[in-house]
Amino acid sequence: MAQIDDPQISKFGISELNDAVAACRLCPRLVEWRELAAAEKRAAFRDQDYWGRAVPSFGPSDARVLVVGLAPAAHGANRTGRMFTGDRSGDWLYRAIWQAGLANQPESAAADDGLQLRDTRITSIVRCAPPGNKPTVEERDRCLPYFRRELELFSQLRVIVCLGSFAWENCARELGVRPRPKFAHGLEHRAGDLTLICSYHPSQRNTFTGLLSEEMLAAIFRRAAELARSGSRNQGAEADA
Repeated sequence: MAQIDDPQISKFGISELNDAVAACRLCPRLVEWRELAAAEKRAAFRDQDYWGRAVPSFGPSDARVLVVGLAPAAHGANRTGRMFTGDRSGDWLYRAIWQAGLANQPESAAADDGLQLRDTRITSIVRCAPPGNKPTVEERDRCLPYFRRELELFSQLRVIVCLGSFAWENCARELGVRPRPKFAHGLEHRAGDLTLICSYHPSQRNTFTGLLSEEMLAAIFRRAAELARSGSRNQGAEADA
C-alpha cells in the first residue's frame, strides 16, 4: 500500500495541503465506502450532489482554536465537503461555537451557507468517512501526516478542543503528552504552549442519551475562547510531567 510522502507534505502550504487531502485515495476501503455513500445517498438528500472525497480542514489559517474530530460523517461532511456540516453532530457543534463568539451564525447546512468561523479552525484525524465510524489503525496512520502538517502551519494555535477519546488520544500522541491522562469531559492538559481541552463528541449516541448536553458543550467552547483570547493559554491546565 502506498504511503503519503511526508517530506513532500512538509513543503505544502494550506491551500496545497487542502488540495492534497481532497485528492487522496490512499485507503481503498475508505475510498470505496465514501463513494458508495455518495452514490446511494440518503433519501432526504437524493437530489443533492455529494462531495464523496476526503474532507479538508475549514476555518481561518491564523486561528487560535483548533477543533479536532474523528472523521467525516457519511451523509454529513462526505455530502457537503465541509467539516461537521450537514449532520446533527454539526448542528450541536456550530451552535456551541457560535454561542462562544467563534462563528457568525449558529447553523451549518452547506458549504455555501455563509458560515464564517472566527479564530477557529475545524479538522479531523481521519479525512474520509469510515464504515461504522471506525477507521483502522493503518488508515489513521496514512492520514496523520496531514494533521501533523496542520499543526505546523497553524502557528497561532493556543487551544485544541478534542472531540471524543479518539481525537484526544491522537492529539496527545502527536504532541508528545506523556504520561497521557485518561480522557474525561472537561479535562485540560498543557502540551508545550498549547492547552488541550477534552469534550464528549456531539454524536447522537452522546446527545440522545444525555451524556452530553448543549450547555456542557457550550461551556467547553466558552473556555476555549477565554484561553485563546486572554493570552494566558496555560492557566488552569494540568502541566506535563
